[in-house]
Amino acid sequence: MLREFLSAHKRASDAPIFALTPDASTRRYFRIGWQRGSAVVALYPEPFDAANQTFIEITNLFAAARLPVPEILCVDAMRGVIVQEDLGDRQLRDAMANATDDDRENLIEQAISIIARIQAVTDLAIANNTVASRLAFDTEKLTWEFDYFVEHYFGSLRRRPLSADQASELREELITIAAELSARPRVLCHRDFHASNLIVDPDGQLRIIDHQDARMGPATYDLVSLLLDRQHAPPSLAEVRERRLHLLDERRALGLKHIDPDEFASEFRLMSVQRCLKAAGTFSYQTAIGNRGATYAEFILPMFMIALQAAEWLNRFPCLQKTLKAEIDA
Repeated sequence: MLREFLSAHKRASDAPIFALTPDASTRRYFRIGWQRGSAVVALYPEPFDAANQTFIEITNLFAAARLPVPEILCVDAMRGVIVQEDLGDRQLRDAMANATDDDRENLIEQAISIIARIQAVTDLAIANNTVASRLAFDTEKLTWEFDYFVEHYFGSLRRRPLSADQASELREELITIAAELSARPRVLCHRDFHASNLIVDPDGQLRIIDHQDARMGPATYDLVSLLLDRQHAPPSLAEVRERRLHLLDERRALGLKHIDPDEFASEFRLMSVQRCLKAAGTFSYQTAIGNRGATYAEFILPMFMIALQAAEWLNRFPCLQKTLKAEIDA
């Protein structure tokens, strides 16, 4: 299909095509020659309606707000192809691993600034009735993610489902978390704002990718993803506090609504439980069913440790705490 696309668009159909590392979706990515340089192709499994394609819609929304997304260079909806600007391969995760303390701080501050700028697009997203404004981390969505975690961690991966009593008690606590987060004021969220979805371009600036799933949710959502996703150990509580306050400062500078720091900290911990268990569910599925354990399995236990730490700080959810402790100690 890709060579057919190249031929149809008068590109050399025998030119080199380089497969890029796939994400956890059905999309496939390739690097191709384009004009005088290169471009990245997202190849979807089937044709799509360009007028209602979420990546295109969210990219246009973010671009209108001057957020650093890749430029869309070409769309071939019948062949399921979107060609976009090639930002390179230097993920924030890799850049951070090799950065000096000063460079690391600069990159983190850039990322947090982008979170605030995404939140500042909330009103525009609503005014334009974009798909992102019509989707939300509501109780149903958050509960579904919890159920997905239970199904794929205890079922698909461990193959030892919880007892009926434990499952019922745990689910009651998880539904409580989902309901409380759903009731929080909502802003526009990237939805998957972790360090593998931020690219450091040749000018040292951060660029956003994989933003097609943007939706409304708690103001802490993207910050939790940035600081906690795919970590090997719980981060310093002092550093996390500093990052929370920095995001509030960035929001204030953009004229966004004031959020009490203590309320923000409490929401952050509640969101940490949900996001880390959601991530553990995804990692469990990819390990047990997607045959990608080499990529994801090592992060499951740290997600449990971070979720447990957050629950302990909240001094709530005894069944969840007991369940996580048992898995960590197993």
